[in-house]
Amino acid sequence: MSTAATGLVSGFVTLFALRLVLGMAESVAYPCYCKILATDFAEQQRGLANSLIDAGTKCGPALGTLLGGMLMARFGWRPFFIVLGLASMLWLPPWLRSKPSLGTSSAAGLKGTPSFSRILRLRSAWATFLGMFCANYFWYFLLTWLPFYLVRERHLSMDRMASLGAVAYVVTAASTMMAGWLADRAIARGATPTRVRKRRTVFGLAFSTIVLGVAMTPNLTAAMVLLMLACASYGTYTSSHWAITQTLAGPAGVGRWTGLQNLIGNLAGIAAPTITGFVVERTGQFLVAFGVAAAVVLAGASVYVFFLGPVEPVAWSGSGMTTGLRSVS
Repeated sequence: MSTAATGLVSGFVTLFALRLVLGMAESVAYPCYCKILATDFAEQQRGLANSLIDAGTKCGPALGTLLGGMLMARFGWRPFFIVLGLASMLWLPPWLRSKPSLGTSSAAGLKGTPSFSRILRLRSAWATFLGMFCANYFWYFLLTWLPFYLVRERHLSMDRMASLGAVAYVVTAASTMMAGWLADRAIARGATPTRVRKRRTVFGLAFSTIVLGVAMTPNLTAAMVLLMLACASYGTYTSSHWAITQTLAGPAGVGRWTGLQNLIGNLAGIAAPTITGFVVERTGQFLVAFGVAAAVVLAGASVYVFFLGPVEPVAWSGSGMTTGLRSVS
């Protein structure tokens, strides 16, 4: 409802307050998703389950970019926000009918919940926090600045910008679903979560650096091919990073761990638009901004390589931690 209300109000303070309300409402989503998946889904089922959730978050911007560009070009931004906000309420009736019952969660998942301080002492926790921050920097960079880049630097019309932007998000969604399905199959055949999930996060982030070529290539077709490859690589990452957290934290710790990870990871939603705006204003073009995004996402791949350790459940009930999950203290 806050999105729909945005189209009806004026003034910076009111608009800012509505965006805060939207963020607060959205913040509970991933801790709840992860709690359900860590409790009720087996390891070899979580890749596709997480991918389907993530694909939804990519198809949403795809539809928003496609319809938003067209609607705003014809009717302005206010009707778009009103329609988007009201349409988003349509999922509530089917969700209320089909949502998991609170009684289905195992009692074991409610016992031995670790404190926030204990989670923060784990090196593996900080690896997931910082890895997600770096990955989200890439995503928020595209989400907030790609439309402006396509119009200003590539001189596309609003309609064409909307079409290409939507395709990029759909490619990401398709990639994450395929990667998640393949990961589950590999684990079902006997591969370890460390080998499967960790490799996909590292590969996905490392190859997302292809995005730098978008700003370096004068040919529009070549630049868009590179953009789609970067988005496909990023989709490979998104198929596994929440599954890693669900395995590490288990049902007992996944809610708090995910909340912390979401908090720190989504600080990139502030950093990426701000840094990009500053760089573009100072340089007058996007090349350096794309370079910064590529460097940050490469740093994220390095975090998963050197700091994550084995993807194995933490022994919350004991005094020590499982192998590879050493304390940062």
